[in-house]
Amino acid sequence: MFTDTHCHLYKEYYDNIDVIIKNANDNGITKMINCSTNIKNANEVINTSKKHNCVYAAIGIHPEDIQNITLNDLNIIEKNIENIVAIGEIGLDYHYENPDKEKQKIIFEEQLNIAEKYNKPVIIHSRDATNDMINILKKHSALKGVIHCFSGSYETAQIYIKMGFKIGIGGVLTFKNSKLFEVLDKLNTSDIVIETDSPYMTPVPYRGTKNEPKYISIIAQKICEIKKISEEELSKITEKNVKEIFDI
Repeated sequence: MFTDTHCHLYKEYYDNIDVIIKNANDNGITKMINCSTNIKNANEVINTSKKHNCVYAAIGIHPEDIQNITLNDLNIIEKNIENIVAIGEIGLDYHYENPDKEKQKIIFEEQLNIAEKYNKPVIIHSRDATNDMINILKKHSALKGVIHCFSGSYETAQIYIKMGFKIGIGGVLTFKNSKLFEVLDKLNTSDIVIETDSPYMTPVPYRGTKNEPKYISIIAQKICEIKKISEEELSKITEKNVKEIFDI
């Protein structure tokens, strides 16, 4: 029994979301946290969670989707606050050329403010923005959540963990050139959660195809191999970790 703590189950990506959810359930994935990235798919995420008891909604504006967003647009989060288990996927992304860093920070911090106001956990995206991310989160020390798709150093992971965050481990762990296994080897299993980021980051041996929550089992097997524990033990630990962060 596992939870996929981060997926994107939208019609944009899947022809039949009901089948994707059934595939997950059939493979021991009993819960999924479905994360929005913009206003359009936020509404879809809410509707999917109302239709499927095993799917929980998280809504937020992703840093790559801020171009036409104003602070007033963030009202969608507060309007749906009773229907969500987290605010996300939110954060900073400086990967592409000439990012609007200042606007990213403004939109990000306002979403953190909403999370604080309603005592909601956050699901954080951080790419090529570690210093700014850490400095901003230090100003919001009451928050907890998940650092999604973590790919940094052990030392960076420890900073986030001490701030109250869990480290999201996904399909990257199975990639041939990934160094994430070296970080995971040093981490306590009490500090991680498992995620797919479906439809992205498909684990080996299915890399190159569309990801699904059902592939959590592959990531779990790899974690067990590295940590030298059984899947039953990993399930028990990570499910406890999920409950520490999310009200599910």
